[in-house]
Amino acid sequence: MQKKTTKQRGIRQNFREFARQWRLQVMIIPAIIFFFIFSYIPIFGLLNAFLNYDLTDGFFGNSWAGLKYFRELFHDKDFYLALRNTFGMSLLKFAFTFTMPILLALVLNELPFMKLKKLTQTGSYLPHFLSYVIVVTLWIVFLDSGGPINDLLLRFHIISKPINFLTNSKWFWWIGVMIDCWQESGWNAIIYLAAISGISPELYEAASVDGAGRLRKMFSITLRSITGTIGALFVLNMGNLLSGGPVGSNFNQSYLLGNSFNHETSYVLQTFVVNTGLNQLRFSFAAAANLILSVLSVVLLFGANKASKKTLGSGIM
Repeated sequence: MQKKTTKQRGIRQNFREFARQWRLQVMIIPAIIFFFIFSYIPIFGLLNAFLNYDLTDGFFGNSWAGLKYFRELFHDKDFYLALRNTFGMSLLKFAFTFTMPILLALVLNELPFMKLKKLTQTGSYLPHFLSYVIVVTLWIVFLDSGGPINDLLLRFHIISKPINFLTNSKWFWWIGVMIDCWQESGWNAIIYLAAISGISPELYEAASVDGAGRLRKMFSITLRSITGTIGALFVLNMGNLLSGGPVGSNFNQSYLLGNSFNHETSYVLQTFVVNTGLNQLRFSFAAAANLILSVLSVVLLFGANKASKKTLGSGIM
């Protein structure tokens, strides 16, 4: 009886708190509506993977197909090529795009000149606001056989003739890493800098008294104090791993930079879904591939959360 009374008291307290903050609660209603329309309602479209979907019959007028399209999918060579490229490119990007913002935040925090720090930080996150089409166009100019990168490599005698970066499949993944690091490292570093700003200065003063140098304070105080933030972002980034990050750069890169010369490394699952679904009008087949991609992302999300809790002691769930 006492437990029930305590529970009722907690419910009343939560309701009073909600009533006091009703203006703030109303402000999030548009966001709830947005995610409901564009994130939850489309989930029902995954049922197409189990239907013989036809546009003329509508969503509810199609016959049940069961696992027919999944069986076809696992016998498709292009699917395995796209799956390999998706995992390979995503893991390579994750290794660099997750660690670079942390390193950038640590370096910016150690800069003694405030004007230089602000100038560097502003310059590092400005590319985030550029459209991916503009970013890719810039890098096409940079990586052209007569572009500045080849010109520098030739001037320093690192290479003897220009490299065709955009038509050589072995460079495609690394180009994606360079573009994503250049565009997103500065923006992602803001979160780490915000976490670093909350560290008590007394910790650094005590470390200085004990004779700790800048590197020792960086690794023993700064880095350890932001492990919670690192753990949370690790989990979130793993959830977006197969799309190439929050901006979905795998598809953007594949669609804008992919060609017949680098097809072996540029063809990813998102491109596979678009080609089969929109170009070939095989909607159920494309939905089956997309469902597999979604399931793999969920598995990675929960796996990363569990790993983060075990190693860093924090997660998001």
